[in-house]
Amino acid sequence: MQRDQQIFDLIQKEHERQLHGIELIASENFVSEQVMQAMGSVMTNKYAEGLPAKRYYGGCEIVDQSEQLAIDRAKQLFNAEWVNVQPHSGAQANAAVMLGVLSPGDTILGFDLSHGGHLTHGSPVNFSGKLYRPVFYGVEQETGEINWDNILEVAKREKPKLIICGASAYSRDWNYQKIREAADAVGALVLADISHPAGLIATGLLNDPFDYCHIVTTTTHKTLRGPRGGMIMMRKDFENPFGLKTPKGETRMMSSILDSAVFPGTQGGPLEHVIAAKAVAFFEALTPSFKEYQIQVQKNAQVLAQAFVNRGYQLISGGTDNHLMLIDLRSKGLTGKLAENTLIKADITINKNMVPFDDKSPFVTSGIRIGSAAVTTRGLKEQDMDRVVDYIDRVLMNHDNDTILSDTRKEINSWMQQFPLFSY
Repeated sequence: MQRDQQIFDLIQKEHERQLHGIELIASENFVSEQVMQAMGSVMTNKYAEGLPAKRYYGGCEIVDQSEQLAIDRAKQLFNAEWVNVQPHSGAQANAAVMLGVLSPGDTILGFDLSHGGHLTHGSPVNFSGKLYRPVFYGVEQETGEINWDNILEVAKREKPKLIICGASAYSRDWNYQKIREAADAVGALVLADISHPAGLIATGLLNDPFDYCHIVTTTTHKTLRGPRGGMIMMRKDFENPFGLKTPKGETRMMSSILDSAVFPGTQGGPLEHVIAAKAVAFFEALTPSFKEYQIQVQKNAQVLAQAFVNRGYQLISGGTDNHLMLIDLRSKGLTGKLAENTLIKADITINKNMVPFDDKSPFVTSGIRIGSAAVTTRGLKEQDMDRVVDYIDRVLMNHDNDTILSDTRKEINSWMQQFPLFSY
């Protein structure tokens, strides 16, 4: 067969880009070689609609074992009673949950996207804002933190059927108990989307949502350091509270509802090669070295945050409890778009991001989001974080000086050679 040289040349260029630069996008990480090996395996050839031992196709004996292994390891990792590892992404996981527990037009209460929430928590441009009636809670302008008592006030006023907690750009830990109290007051379910801090939660470094939240979703990349994908979990299964019955008139358990919401509700055949890679990632996450890694992620984030503060940058909420931070650049006279585009020229990758009460559009933004998970995977420690921030500050303060940008890029490329990623 003729080799597709064009695409493999592009893959090689992406390989080199990842090796040469500093990766600070909070939703990205670097998987192990065995995770990549599983993703590129013959598991991709198998169609397997259904669940282990309950398939609609023959020949699933092996993928049944692989998927069950991923389920069992995820249960152990999060001390969960039920897990579905088939969602193709975090967005697909959230879509399945909402399909399972809501009807079109039902009210959902989520964390405002412009304050650090996620598209699938009720944004008007997303299915969650189009199919359901979204209302929101947010952060206080003075502190940059969530007012937990305000969630109860909004819940009592709006009577949501589902309250969603979790974020894509919130740097503080979550008070799941307060959210559950608000939900109980109005008879709502609680969905915790832990896509960003999942690795820190699994290793006990942040509050445990399973103690208070009915359903938990996550991506399997980001701090879990697995393949790109999603997952739905419950610590304890429970009877559906909204009266859904089986064809025989029996009350349906929530696990059954959510399984059906994934397939056939929102997806077709599962990606068994990705599920195999998830199993590998969970295997790695159950080792002692993974907790050491998460501790380092948290330490590196805190040092990064302080280094930015020391240089006069404004951090939303003043710091971080997890792996990320949100920086308001208005005090520096910069936009997020300018910062992102300029840093790329020095091989530093971040993303522009809205900040709470932003006065600029989502295409420009006043802020940037930075995370420590990927650079920690590469082996950078606390003593390296000040150097990273120094590079960022140098680039941003000289964004119109091509010589400084070019020289900084060369310096970064040389430095990052000390932190290899792959064996090839």
